[in-house]
Amino acid sequence: MSDTAIKFENISKQYRLGLVSTRTLSHDLNRWWQTVVLGHEDPYLKIGETNDRTKKGTSDYVWALKDIDFSVRQGEVLGIIGKNGAGKSTLLKILSKVTSPTTGRICAKGRIASLLEVGTGFHPELTGRENIYMNGAILGMTKAEITRKLDEIVDFSGVERYLDTPAKRYSSGMTVRLGFAIAAHLEPEILVVDEVLAVGDAEFQKKAIGKMQDVSKGEGRTVLFVSHNMGSIRSLCNKGIVMKDGGVVFSGLAEDAVTNYLSDNFSEINETDLLNRHDRKGNGKIRFTKVTLLDKRGEKVDTVLSGDYIKINLDYQINDFSIKKNDLIIGITILGPHQEYLGQFISDEVKTIYDSSENKIELVIPKLMLRGGTYYLRLFSHYKDTQLSNFCDCFDVLMPIKVISSDYWNTGRVIRDANMPLIDGYFRL
Repeated sequence: MSDTAIKFENISKQYRLGLVSTRTLSHDLNRWWQTVVLGHEDPYLKIGETNDRTKKGTSDYVWALKDIDFSVRQGEVLGIIGKNGAGKSTLLKILSKVTSPTTGRICAKGRIASLLEVGTGFHPELTGRENIYMNGAILGMTKAEITRKLDEIVDFSGVERYLDTPAKRYSSGMTVRLGFAIAAHLEPEILVVDEVLAVGDAEFQKKAIGKMQDVSKGEGRTVLFVSHNMGSIRSLCNKGIVMKDGGVVFSGLAEDAVTNYLSDNFSEINETDLLNRHDRKGNGKIRFTKVTLLDKRGEKVDTVLSGDYIKINLDYQINDFSIKKNDLIIGITILGPHQEYLGQFISDEVKTIYDSSENKIELVIPKLMLRGGTYYLRLFSHYKDTQLSNFCDCFDVLMPIKVISSDYWNTGRVIRDANMPLIDGYFRL
């Protein structure tokens, strides 16, 4: 179609583990003999395993991408969603020609500006000003065109004071700000942005998302956006794809893509006990082993009515016996249906009852003031007097909670399904 900006045709990418490239001399000779002399299919395309980093495989070959086939129309903002290792960044690197596909091809109309990692396209020895001109030249712009855009780029990035300082002196936040400003303002037809915006502060993230909306809606350019922030995907993107194990498992509206990703992701979480989870962070000084939701009668539940009593039980094991339980900080965050922040309980801020007899933690919420919907728990722990980010154990998403709307106010009317603030709870440690 004439309005197609990017078309991915049967894109696959294979890597050989343990080597810089997939090739050795013996493999090159065998490939040449099989494909050129005998006219057979490349034998190395028939082997390889899915790129699942959590399992030990039997082959040295893995498929980071396998048979990717979809198109993006001009002016669309496409959100690319998936867990770490799903192949999102590899796909964008192939589009940006950082690496080449093993099979398939990409047809793209227009100039592509990419922001894949902190410092993408920057030369550390050049100043910020020189890097702006270098990036513009790579995009095919004249010096006069770049000069016309220079003040706008500098103003957006907020790094005017350091414009003539070598980029190697920049912090990661400054580098991202200037890198995004260059990519967004030098008039590319296609803008590719990986999760790198998470490095910036909240103010800059808001400004960057606003600029991407202007670029797509106001100027009709195409944007490919990778993010783990489902709120950003929903607000910014009109289309979305979900990637899993190197393939596309869903393609459609952004809202539907987010729903598909969350429901699939959390069905897997429900089937995995905490000790076998691979999505945890932390130094391992303590490890959460079990989580249970209980109602007022002490019975296990996975669904609760709006306004009901709920208790979240956490079992844990201590691997560093120098840790005193009274110095352990536990935090539970409530996330909305699309992983937006709703509220948080931290053990050194709310009422806490200490019990040293068991390695068990309880968060008691006498009245769960949430409207109907599916919500998610985030769990973290750290030691007192250490940085909040220095986790002992942490799950970005621990488990879902299903809430059913009820006649909480005794008016004879059930409250509508939507987000509603939490009220008080307290910990028992």
